[in-house]
Amino acid sequence: MSDMETGDWRVGVDIGGTFTDVVLWREGSENLVQVKLLTTPDDPSRAVLDGVGEALAEAGIGAAQLTSVVHGTTLVANALIERKGVATALITTQGFRDVLEIGREWRYDLFNLDIEMPTPLVPRRLCLEIDERLDATGAVDTPLDLEQLPGIIAALGAADVKSVAVCLLHAYLNPAHEQAVGSAIAQAMPGLAVSLSSAVSAEMGEYERTSTTVANAYVHPIFRDYVERLAGALQELGYSRELLLVLSDGRGIAADVAVKYPIRLVQSGPAAGAEAARLFGELARQRDILCFDMGGTTAKACLIHDGEPERTVNFEVARETRFAEGSGLPLLIPAIDMIEIGAGGGSIARVDQRGLLQVGPDSAGADPGPACYGRGNEFPTVTDCDLLLGYLDADSFLGGKMKLDRAAAEKAIQTHLADHLGISATEAAWGVHETVTANMAQAATIHAIERGLDATRFAMLPIGGAGPVHACSMARKMGIARLVCPAGAGVASAIGMLAAAKSFEIGRAAPAELSSLDFAKAADLLREMAEEASALVSSAGAEEAEVTRRFSVMMRYVGQGYEIEVPVSLEMIERQDREALSAGFSECYSNRYGRSEDMPAELLSWRLAVTGQRSTLGDTLGQRSVAGVAAPVSKTTRPVWFDAGFVETPVYKRADFGTGSRITGPAIIEENESTLVLPAGFQLSVDAALNLILETTS
Repeated sequence: MSDMETGDWRVGVDIGGTFTDVVLWREGSENLVQVKLLTTPDDPSRAVLDGVGEALAEAGIGAAQLTSVVHGTTLVANALIERKGVATALITTQGFRDVLEIGREWRYDLFNLDIEMPTPLVPRRLCLEIDERLDATGAVDTPLDLEQLPGIIAALGAADVKSVAVCLLHAYLNPAHEQAVGSAIAQAMPGLAVSLSSAVSAEMGEYERTSTTVANAYVHPIFRDYVERLAGALQELGYSRELLLVLSDGRGIAADVAVKYPIRLVQSGPAAGAEAARLFGELARQRDILCFDMGGTTAKACLIHDGEPERTVNFEVARETRFAEGSGLPLLIPAIDMIEIGAGGGSIARVDQRGLLQVGPDSAGADPGPACYGRGNEFPTVTDCDLLLGYLDADSFLGGKMKLDRAAAEKAIQTHLADHLGISATEAAWGVHETVTANMAQAATIHAIERGLDATRFAMLPIGGAGPVHACSMARKMGIARLVCPAGAGVASAIGMLAAAKSFEIGRAAPAELSSLDFAKAADLLREMAEEASALVSSAGAEEAEVTRRFSVMMRYVGQGYEIEVPVSLEMIERQDREALSAGFSECYSNRYGRSEDMPAELLSWRLAVTGQRSTLGDTLGQRSVAGVAAPVSKTTRPVWFDAGFVETPVYKRADFGTGSRITGPAIIEENESTLVLPAGFQLSVDAALNLILETTS
């Protein structure tokens, strides 16, 4: 058996709205087998299996030699956005059936008379009530009336409900009533999917907790069936190990655990991209990174501060109005804090009623895709504009595997944009490129400001198929002087999946003022959380001896509306060190906001992240230094549009560069999965890990 056929082989798979990315890696090897192919929207698993098969064939191995398959998917997000989940019901405490309709009782746009609020995933007729009540401490105020359950079960059957969410008042403090209801339903209707809020999201916030649990129930059967189909298909290929899935916080977990909480995968692909950015930033010795991820459907930004991605437990999905906070479905789950900042390569451009260019939010997706794909779309997209401007080449897209139709792109831009604006097709394409880039720069800057961070102090790291095309222009608009461009940027999310550790985070709401905190009760809770979380990562194959535990607590000053995460240790809580906890909060608050206050503090929830051994991918990629030619010479040139006209620009292959190589812009650097546009005023050098380091010279 050859060396290529031996070793620990792992596959990372990311399904995007336009492309599916597959990366195959052998433990200890510095080389990655990378495959990018169009997503198959009718059945996403088809593209997964085709991509895995292509990667295995290129490596000359069989699926039986794979030790793990790590997967991320947009299935959950798409089901919520497109409202393609199953018939779902909600069981809640008597008097609370309207929690989804009432929401937060505020308008995200005060002056819009035609404002649209998100339609609840469960219609009011399927919001059912049961007599029970817990008080704010979790004590029983009204006992659970189980005699009402037969009537509720009959109503569920009559409505042909496929999934049910159980969300009772204050169940995050005491799950007993929810567990009793869930057990009774499971016994009476074994085919019905049941989601309990105390298991899905044991957090404060009645509306947010209900919304999260309902969303989990809404997608649960679809996700379960998809995972079963994919696991079965991989088994037919010869793969016999556990399928791992990446969560919205960038952590990997076994499929059987992920199936219980599908809502936690709502942004698994982008989260894996952020994990890849963390890895590449570490290799470039850059601890403050602005991850800019632009794919075929959307563009997202994530701040990696001091080597760790910013995290949150509050975000929204399926917004009625793009970029408008409050217009979507709120979710209370651990997630990497990222923001959608713009359009993707497949986003459609048009002239609006005011005669202005508008890009997105609708996308041509993978089918039919941009006009230049030649699959029937006649409307111009960002990719079509990038092709016309010379940033992309019709014959080298995806390494030449996919030929682009430049004439179709030009016709779409001329017909739907240029003719309406009275300008040339090239000028219209440049307008789209500038509009998209300026919008993304503004949104990313605001995202950083809202988190008390200065974006100009960060290095930008572009990933996604379209990220490197727009990165330099966007960085210049933001005042960012340094970029880190890793190899494999176009398949970075799949690489991030290989880098993700087997890990899981759980949270438990336990509101209390610091001055009156019951430390003994808190210590018992932390020990229970440790036992639960450790079992979950062990099921994904993590060895107990390798597991690390990171406790934290969400705190704020009394009266504030937002909290921050404060690291703690179990030992600190066991020794009842109130002063150390207070000092830790003050330090974290001061680090974030530049000051601390002389005010009483309160705790909202305890959190625990349990992590198995980290992947060695970063160690091996950091050793792949290849001596390069000091000044590579391009083999071809092509006209590329910069600011005011076309410039005959040298075109390089990524493989032309090794450690120590240097060039100055303008230049185009092509890789199979992405293209880097280097304007004049930027200097490129290559570091020891083969990252392209770009720095402004003017």
